[in-house]
Amino acid sequence: MSLELIMGMIALFGMAAIGTPVAYAIIVGVLVYLGVSGQDLAIAGTTMVQRLFDGFLLLAVPLFIASANIMNAGSISDRLLQFCIALVGRFRGGMGHVNVVASLIFSGMSGSAVADAAGIGKIIIDMMVKSGRYTRGYAAAITAATATIGPIIPPSIPMVLYALVSNASVGDLFLAGIVPGLVMGVVLMGMNSVISHRRGFGQEEPVPLREIPGLTVRATPALLMPVILLGCIYSGVTTPTEAAAIAALYALMVAAGLYRAIKLKTLYEIFVESARSAASVGLVIGASMILTYIVIQENVPQAISDMFAGADISPLMFMLLVNILVLLLGCILDATVIILVIIPLFIPTCRELGIDLVHFGVLIVVNSMIGLITPPYGILLFVINAVTGIPLKEIISEIWAFLAILLAALLAMILIPDIVLWLPRMFGYQG
Repeated sequence: MSLELIMGMIALFGMAAIGTPVAYAIIVGVLVYLGVSGQDLAIAGTTMVQRLFDGFLLLAVPLFIASANIMNAGSISDRLLQFCIALVGRFRGGMGHVNVVASLIFSGMSGSAVADAAGIGKIIIDMMVKSGRYTRGYAAAITAATATIGPIIPPSIPMVLYALVSNASVGDLFLAGIVPGLVMGVVLMGMNSVISHRRGFGQEEPVPLREIPGLTVRATPALLMPVILLGCIYSGVTTPTEAAAIAALYALMVAAGLYRAIKLKTLYEIFVESARSAASVGLVIGASMILTYIVIQENVPQAISDMFAGADISPLMFMLLVNILVLLLGCILDATVIILVIIPLFIPTCRELGIDLVHFGVLIVVNSMIGLITPPYGILLFVINAVTGIPLKEIISEIWAFLAILLAALLAMILIPDIVLWLPRMFGYQG
């Protein structure tokens, strides 16, 4: 590492250590690097603007955020929850199963683990605690665990960002996330079932079978969101960005037109909140693009690739090492930062070792999500603590079983690539 890069990294980590938002810390580190190396500071602004304008794919991010916020408004949450209760509430530990299935469904709308935990997650935690069958810690822990599914099943903002840095197909990544997301849901429901039998958790009052078709019809328009999204992309009718725009329009038609759950004032508030969220993500993206420019200029990715090549490491060992690193980083960093700043360093090595980039990308996103619930600094743990007031100690004491089963699922995805790649290959992917 050059002196300039060392000084930039010291500034970056120093700012982050005192609580500066990551995007600002990166920008300060970049400016220090440019100043020490004697380069024009305007390079930072030029690079950020140019790469943001060149990234047409990035338009999908604010569109997915807007569509998620629209679909989460009003009675849509209630309709989907009633559908989930009718579907799995009749089994032992029913509200825990409802929690998992609701996350699987809402992940097809939000693409964000934090949004799922703070939105629908808070509602289900209240329902579980008020039922008197579940402790506060257990309700919060299973909610945090199920929220990790959000960015795995399409639409997925982290996968859009990974496609940006790896040039992998967004459509292939979206398809590749479906089976892993379902696997995560199944293992979480299995763990909930085991714990429910051990602790004697009861089931919800069964919904009469004659009512299920009606509840399904009421929920169907919302359930069609991921189907329409993938259909538009894989039929070749639209690009991923255009499909995101169609998804946002469809969400608006369903929420405001069909369900009549949104008024004009509410829509304005949704757009303002979406703009704020998109701006915060955009700032991280722009800052990471400047940092990527410097990292490439310093030839860091090639140096890492040469190091692994010289060590004669196997593709499996490389993937295990990178996943351990990402798991640790996921405890303290947002997935956006990991994907945009850390992962580009390993893409050249993946190509050298013949690792499929779609498989690698899904593993990274899954791993980053698991990091969000890894004590002591898992971000989702703090989010749920903030929105519910449940003490962190109670949440952490209950999270370990769910963390262990999700890690087992991740290991299975590493060792058996077909879990990730089977569905894309069914649709013609050649990887």
